[in-house]
Amino acid sequence: MDKLVEFIAKSLVDHPEAVKVTTREEDDSVVIELVVDPEDTGKVIGKQGRIAKAIRAIVKAASINDEKKVVVDIL
Repeated sequence: MDKLVEFIAKSLVDHPEAVKVTTREEDDSVVIELVVDPEDTGKVIGKQGRIAKAIRAIVKAASINDEKKVVVDIL
């Protein structure tokens, strides 16, 4: 899943070299943390969070067969 988030984020931003994706597991979920250049934060979040919601929806759909819940945090 982290490669999917990284691919989507790099295709959206102006500074793809600054995109960093980390994954950590918690009790019943997997948390994917996305860090981008401060100038690109708006491009990843989008107006009223539409792009962020779309990224989360894609990850949720891709992880439907996994037993753990996947959460995407944009830092």
